[in-house]
Amino acid sequence: MNSISALENIFKKGLFGDYENKKDNEIIKLSESKNLFICQVVKYKNSNVDEKKLKIDELNLPDSLKTTFNNETRIIWMGPSNWLVVSKKLDLMKFISILFDDNNFAITDLSYSRTIIEIEGDLADEVIKKGCPLNINELREGDCANSTFHGVTITIDFLSNEPKKIRLFALRSFGESLYHSVSDACLEYGYKAV
Repeated sequence: MNSISALENIFKKGLFGDYENKKDNEIIKLSESKNLFICQVVKYKNSNVDEKKLKIDELNLPDSLKTTFNNETRIIWMGPSNWLVVSKKLDLMKFISILFDDNNFAITDLSYSRTIIEIEGDLADEVIKKGCPLNINELREGDCANSTFHGVTITIDFLSNEPKKIRLFALRSFGESLYHSVSDACLEYGYKAV
């Protein structure tokens, strides 16, 4: 099956906004992440399994408002006993469905139901502040949060501090609205869509 991005015909590459007379490292980089495995893991309330002993791709399930990660996989805390697994390993579901049994966990493949936009640059958090009510000043690499951006529900995953890189997740059906809101917020600083 071929995956078609929600932004396939919308996302335009190039330089936009106030980019003139700025060095490449002063311009925000905007990109879409595609071809990732995404699944939600939810522990049932009546489960007696200790999730601290379970690992996905050698990663522990993260604590509240945190993310655990390696080069291939990120596990994002979404709420109590609820995690989002995002990986470049497209066959990870086979492993997860064996480790997390149906009696204790609900596993849902969300790979084709999310739009993912990455914002990179020193002013990435300023872009988020333009449409998000959440105070993100203290959030750093490995932190995550759920909020809204111009009315679109998003999950925010802070990928790195140097360079500052933030990943936004939204439902696929809101992908176009999120893209237009984010790209509009980037115009003031100048951005390069890659």
